Amino acid sequence: MRTLIRWSLLVAAAALIAGCTYIRKEEADQVESTLAAAGFQARPADTPEKLSKLQALPLRKLSSKVKDGELIYFYADPNFCKCLYVGDQSAYARYQQLAIQQRIAQEQVDAAQMDENTAMDWGMWGPFW
Repeated sequence: MRTLIRWSLLVAAAALIAGCTYIRKEEADQVESTLAAAGFQARPADTPEKLSKLQALPLRKLSSKVKDGELIYFYADPNFCKCLYVGDQSAYARYQQLAIQQRIAQEQVDAAQMDENTAMDWGMWGPFW
């Protein structure tokens, strides 16, 4: 009986971890496609040295630094695409515009779903307690 409980807990934990990984991958894919659309260049970590340096950068966070007197923006993903997205100030400005547009679009979808729920005649289902 204890073995069955342990196996059940192990399977549940594995499913939870897999679900969290899937969500993180979906979020990374969304950000990375927006970065690419904005003009960021993906540079693969195709050597062990590049992958090591990539892993030392902030994980899936848009960051900036000055290189050769110019401000550059970068986004490191050592887990999923194993690449570094790099862009200049104009690419960053386009990224911000696209991110705002996506946020507005998502808010419109959420509002439409809320309107749909409000229009539902919940009274016909009786009390929920």
